Amino acid sequence: MKFYLVDDEQSILYVLQNIIEQNYDDEVVGMSSDPQKAINEIQLRDVDIVLVDLLMPEISGIELIQTVKAFNPQIRFIVISKTQDSDMRAKAYQAGIEFFISKPLNIIEAKSVIKKVEQNIQMSTQLSSISSVVNKFNAQLNSVPTKQNTPTDRAAMILKALGMSSERGTNDILRVIKIMESHQQNYRSLDIIAILGISSHEKKIMEQRMRRAIKVGLMNLSNQLIDNPYDERLSAHANNLFGYENVHAQMLCQQGKQQTGGRVVIQKFMDGLLDEEFFYE
Repeated sequence: MKFYLVDDEQSILYVLQNIIEQNYDDEVVGMSSDPQKAINEIQLRDVDIVLVDLLMPEISGIELIQTVKAFNPQIRFIVISKTQDSDMRAKAYQAGIEFFISKPLNIIEAKSVIKKVEQNIQMSTQLSSISSVVNKFNAQLNSVPTKQNTPTDRAAMILKALGMSSERGTNDILRVIKIMESHQQNYRSLDIIAILGISSHEKKIMEQRMRRAIKVGLMNLSNQLIDNPYDERLSAHANNLFGYENVHAQMLCQQGKQQTGGRVVIQKFMDGLLDEEFFYE
């Protein structure tokens, strides 16, 4: 993490710098006893966390926070202060600070507060990343219009959302979906050998390709659910395409909690893929 320090006491700045840089992952990119100079430098530098004195002449810590927040709302603030005034502290929290560190400085308290703010930033970054991935997945699924596109078109978009587009078995899956659509039959009822004019051995090889592609989709969707277990929409897709028990087993496997993953049931996946239009109505 990158820190900037603002305090009108030089000794405080050096103590804080020493505390922060004991962690090799942390760096003090600047410090100043002049609040206006600090504002100017923070604008020009890559800063994650600012530690700022609450009571400074000319520009207060709260005013500095409000100014910096206006041009970079992502920066986190820790206030250093000897004041016990509850109104002043309330105003600081309203301005958007994370924590207080009391003066005179207690090294253990300072380290603990800094660590908490760093953890908050890391958690926020992770949640933002997860949200971005899930939103992208749902956006791909939502981009499948029910009325204008055929079930085969929708199936192709779903396979893309599952990260299966580059798998060899995906073309086989789409070809069979098209047959299921035209014959109005589920997978078990199809006489694929007769319809495609292939041998039983060729059918077996085709289903092996399909099974490998479906396994990739199961693994990708399981990863999404591990990162976002409360997404009801993802859970509905997972159950419809793979069955809850198989997704759950795959999640446990990918988390290292058991050796075997979920089973790939071609019939379940193919019938579910054709029925996925239900989710777009």
